[in-house]
Amino acid sequence: MGDWGSGNFDSDTAADHLSMITDRLLTEVAEAMAGDPVRIEPDEYWGVAVPCNLELLCRFAELGYVGVQLPNPDLAAEWKRRYLAVWEENIGEFESADYQERRRAVLEETFDRLIEASRRETVHAL
Repeated sequence: MGDWGSGNFDSDTAADHLSMITDRLLTEVAEAMAGDPVRIEPDEYWGVAVPCNLELLCRFAELGYVGVQLPNPDLAAEWKRRYLAVWEENIGEFESADYQERRRAVLEETFDRLIEASRRETVHAL
């Protein structure tokens, strides 16, 4: 297998490994987003884990590692719409208005970074 540097992610094997990891993160998000909306409510496991997975995908993409898999930008935008709709519908009963405002900003930023990274990868792949 080929190496192109001395870093932990600078080889074909590392790129393959990262591809498997990011594929798993994407699969988990896709399954959570396609399922019952109750699963992504703010107080449910996937309501917390989906943004965590997206943050990891964003970080890997922003580091420029080879092997990172990202969703299609249109799919990422649909995930954002769906996730935030469920979040808005259910967060009011759990948290203060100040927390809601700050948390929503973080969620929007996370989805926007994913969408932008996906667009860059789509353009780069052409």
